[in-house]
Amino acid sequence: MTKLSIVVGFVFALVATSWAVPLDRNEISKLKLAYKPLANQGGEDPDPVIQARRNFVKQMMKDAWDDYVRWAWGDNELKPVSQTGQTGGIFGPSKIGATIVDSLDTLYIMELMQEYEMARGYVANELDFEVNATVSVFETNIRFVGGFLAAYAITQDTIYRDRAVEITNKLLPAFNSTTGIPFGSVNVLTGETGTNANAVLAEFGTLHLEFMYLSEITGNPIYAEKVQAIRKFLKEIEKPNGLYPNHLDVNQGRWTDDHVSIGALGDSYYEYLLKAAIQLNDQEARTMYDEAMDAFVNNDLVRVSRQNHLLYIAESRAGFADPVVGHLACFAGGMFALGAHVDPNNANADRDAEIGRNFTNTCHESYIRTNTHIGPEIFRFTDNLEAEAGSDGERGYILRPEVIESYFVMYRITGDSKYRDWAWDAAQAIERYSKAGPGRGYSGLRNTNSLSPVQDDVQQTFFLAETLKYLYLIFSTNDLISLDEWVMNTECHPLPVKATNPMY
Repeated sequence: MTKLSIVVGFVFALVATSWAVPLDRNEISKLKLAYKPLANQGGEDPDPVIQARRNFVKQMMKDAWDDYVRWAWGDNELKPVSQTGQTGGIFGPSKIGATIVDSLDTLYIMELMQEYEMARGYVANELDFEVNATVSVFETNIRFVGGFLAAYAITQDTIYRDRAVEITNKLLPAFNSTTGIPFGSVNVLTGETGTNANAVLAEFGTLHLEFMYLSEITGNPIYAEKVQAIRKFLKEIEKPNGLYPNHLDVNQGRWTDDHVSIGALGDSYYEYLLKAAIQLNDQEARTMYDEAMDAFVNNDLVRVSRQNHLLYIAESRAGFADPVVGHLACFAGGMFALGAHVDPNNANADRDAEIGRNFTNTCHESYIRTNTHIGPEIFRFTDNLEAEAGSDGERGYILRPEVIESYFVMYRITGDSKYRDWAWDAAQAIERYSKAGPGRGYSGLRNTNSLSPVQDDVQQTFFLAETLKYLYLIFSTNDLISLDEWVMNTECHPLPVKATNPMY
């Protein structure tokens, strides 16, 4: 028996016998020691100020988790103001514990071992996918499949691999289209997909990391074949001016609009081209990524504002630039910088590093120009506005991570402490304005310009999966989930890099 098998067996024994029972300090210490060899743990910065900030974020996670356990266990999300579970949302009335699965790796990385143990027990003993529910293929992949695969990669606990196979197999009927591009949703009980053939680029283009890794760890090529077919289709299809429109008919195999965005509807497709190149040294993916970024630049979508010279990435509608930026687009600062960092000899590395740095600064401006220091869902560039929302409907915040994500990537790449300061400012603002009460969970805000904002009463699963994880990691040392060894899926679930990480 290998050392790894012995350690894993010890962990399983602890979990199997005690997941539902509170642990004493000795048991928690044993659990931490048992897990530690299985991932690139570490991370405590020697600076006591940074340590305090890291612990502050860890307490935020514990409060968010404890409130979910208290009021919404097994539901997909918590309504922290109402103190009940969320019965609507993207997974509909199904009760499949989305918050639990999305939180697994965050709990583990933060060494909240008793909470992690409870979450694992739910996955092993309570989670049931035999529900009559229609779910988003994209959301199920990034949250459930990605969550399980990350948990498997950092613990080698096969329950996560097996659950990833189970739910992914329930998504496969969605791929039964004329082109092989999946329908956007599927009923996980019946396999029915409905009749809407209009698919979103960011949805069908954001499966590659998970499906490739799943084929690797199972030996079943079907998952890789599905996403390789998508890649082949997108490589060969005509792209107007090199740009990818946001919608495609999955049966006719043609674009159905002329809207292009690096934010909502497009965003994570570009992210996954770069990250597939990192994950598997995939040169085809890198070439497609470079061509896509060149197209944004060459079509004059990367712009600088008139008044404050803020760099932003506009959307394109009918061939015309629309000077609007969504919060979702703010991940791209980190993406551009990461692309330059991993390939410094690339012809456009200096350009992309500058875009990444300046766009991250612009997204920071969108935060500090509100009264709460929390950025809006949408901000604009007009004669009267720069990095500010244009209407009340654009001023909301739903606990999104993308700005903080770029702070994290920029800090890891540059070591510039200003990104830690910016992240700390955001963390304090979220704690002040989004928290439902002392020791309670967190809600989105209706208006980030109001100093007494109305909370939206939803604790999004990605707040625990992404926002808090990125905050914790930026206040950790670089060896905790090293970007040389791990690549984050678009839900901030770390997946191993094949060339450098033995967990692949």
